[in-house]
Amino acid sequence: MSVKIFYDLMSQPARSVLMFARANKIPYTPCPIAMRKSEHQSEEYAAVNPMKKIPAMQDGEFKLTESIAIVKYLQAKHACPDHWYPSDLQTRAKVDEYLAWQHMNTRINVAKVFLKEVIFPRMTGTPADPAALAPDIQRMEETLDNLEKHFLKDKPFLCGDDISIADLFGVNEVIQVEPCGYGTIDRRPKLKAWIGRVREHVQPEIFDDVCQLIYKLAKAKQKL
Repeated sequence: MSVKIFYDLMSQPARSVLMFARANKIPYTPCPIAMRKSEHQSEEYAAVNPMKKIPAMQDGEFKLTESIAIVKYLQAKHACPDHWYPSDLQTRAKVDEYLAWQHMNTRINVAKVFLKEVIFPRMTGTPADPAALAPDIQRMEETLDNLEKHFLKDKPFLCGDDISIADLFGVNEVIQVEPCGYGTIDRRPKLKAWIGRVREHVQPEIFDDVCQLIYKLAKAKQKL
């Protein structure tokens, strides 16, 4: 019996879980949950994840409700290549360092701009206020500076020469900058090259399929 993965492609952590599972050819049953329809608030979904957040995983009677825990579980259960979550103590610690750092940095600062610039205007029909958004954009840019200078540096991937789960969680936050229409990624060649390497390693068809909604939002923004 394959695990069930509950996801919405608008969720950054859910995209990370799906990328990992598909890149490692882990069999799973896809269980899409449409947050825009409030399906994650249903009592049926609450039986899987009482906190009603996305994503979640169910393996028989065993359930997990946090994306990083899900990926680590799948990595261990399916004996995925060591580079994803290295057994070497210090290399693993660097992966954990990024995963701890991201919550109050890439996770919150990129998502805040994405929501205010892209999602809320689509929901309300009211464009974002540039003056009100300016401090958020500044914090996002500072976060991307730190991502490049502290984690990426001159390495191919965030934590070394090989891709790890840190790169999946990182790229799925950063890719949300694209629909905002600021040209941020194009102005950062190091960041753009890193995204390209992650895409190639995951396999372009998998990466693009998982990020399809982000690409659609970016195209829609360009037409405005």
